[in-house]
Amino acid sequence: MNWLLLCRILGLLGMLIGGAMVFSLPWAFPALGQAERFESEGFLGLLASIGCAVGVGGGLFYLGRRAEASILRKEALAIVGLGWLLAGILGALPYIFSMSWRSSTAPMTLVDALFESVSGFTTTGASVITELEDPRSLPRCVLFWRSFTHWLGGMGIIVLFVALLGHLGAGGKALMRREVPGPISETVRPRIRETAILMWLIYVGLSLLLVVVLMLEGMTAYDALCHSFGTMATGGFSTRNQSIGAYQSSLIEATIVVFMVLAGTNFTLYYLGLHHQDESGRKRFRPSLKPFLRDPEFRMYLGVLLAASLALGLSLWSHEVYSSWTQIVRHSVFTAVSIMTTTGFGTEDFTRWSEFSKGLLLVLMFMGGCAGSTAGGLKVIRWILFFKILRLEIEQAFRPNVVRPLRVAKQNVENALRHEVMVYFALILLIAVGAWIALIAVESDTQWPDETRAEKMIDCASAVAATLNNIGPGVGVIGPHSNYAVFTPAGKLILTMLMLLGRLELFAILVLFLPTFWRSQ
Repeated sequence: MNWLLLCRILGLLGMLIGGAMVFSLPWAFPALGQAERFESEGFLGLLASIGCAVGVGGGLFYLGRRAEASILRKEALAIVGLGWLLAGILGALPYIFSMSWRSSTAPMTLVDALFESVSGFTTTGASVITELEDPRSLPRCVLFWRSFTHWLGGMGIIVLFVALLGHLGAGGKALMRREVPGPISETVRPRIRETAILMWLIYVGLSLLLVVVLMLEGMTAYDALCHSFGTMATGGFSTRNQSIGAYQSSLIEATIVVFMVLAGTNFTLYYLGLHHQDESGRKRFRPSLKPFLRDPEFRMYLGVLLAASLALGLSLWSHEVYSSWTQIVRHSVFTAVSIMTTTGFGTEDFTRWSEFSKGLLLVLMFMGGCAGSTAGGLKVIRWILFFKILRLEIEQAFRPNVVRPLRVAKQNVENALRHEVMVYFALILLIAVGAWIALIAVESDTQWPDETRAEKMIDCASAVAATLNNIGPGVGVIGPHSNYAVFTPAGKLILTMLMLLGRLELFAILVLFLPTFWRSQ
């Protein structure tokens, strides 16, 4: 392991996190943040956090200032895994230094601060804050930082890091391949820094467009920014206790549905849809829907969203949950899109829906969005590959001599990718079951009332699914209008690790626990 190089890159990353906190400072002032008073504790807490983050980053950079070797696979895994751990720790500082642990409404412990920070960066949206709208709970500027961590983690802090730095060379590609979600082997541009810049430009453009639209629909600038961060990052942090449902606006809900679908789409398709390659091989600006229509993952993504919305709507109608078809369509579509894209926004408390509806939502949690998007979950393309592999294996049982290639979008899938997909599904299953048992073990039965104690197993399973797939809300005690405050510190640490595992798709975190990974040879 090249320790000097590791220190140098992590130092730069720490200073980047500290610099990002600066954007939250203006919201402590009444003129910009529309607050009733100057939030001195929040402002001073952010200043202290910036100083600590820059100090830690600067110290690490100084230690590794003489590093010269390039980033190889082992260093890339370590940088991504440790980088996200460092971001989670530094991101927790504003909660701690703003004296949120002294809050009279919802005191926040060190574990709570780490949980909230990691939940933000991993775009999970799970929260331990019980009163978002109470100014005594958290300063407004810290709540803005809470949402801003969503936006930074959505496209990826490492992708932003690669976009800002131009001297990483092939190491930048190694870093991005460890952070960008999904089994992606190709990039849209030959130069990796251009790819990172392009992805962030598309991300920023869609985010700004959503901010403008939400402001036109009645949101304040503060709320529009925070909900734009949560939507485009498919995170789900809101400024309201009842999430999007607090606005009681079908127009706002429809807008957010559209942008959640866009955020769950592979961002490579946006580039391909805006450019056309002429006969000379040059890329020219020419908008087209063909890349979207030809992509099997995108077609299945929309198909599953449509089918899930229809199934939820029929379930709501048959159980007479709502009196009108308008409400049925409105809530079924929003909830299906919010859960499958792993955003986690809510308009209604779906924990009171039928058991079929809640079961379907649990399935959608593991489905996820497209590879190369900001969505979590297992990704649609992996499910496509999984079922194709199963079909071939079943055929091999009665036709052992027949060899058929695995093809997706008219391209052969390499055996290495087939192996990776099956291993990933197996690891997800093992981690989910192991974490579920561990969570049940550390959680006291006395936390669940006698009449709901039988549901403890379901609540813990839902919490594991919601955090491992970076969704946030689940069923039971962690419904869309509830939070994770009920869990013990040990349980929150388990769920925090699950959020990191889900966001980085297992391997960048798992390798950190192998002693052989840290050896020089």
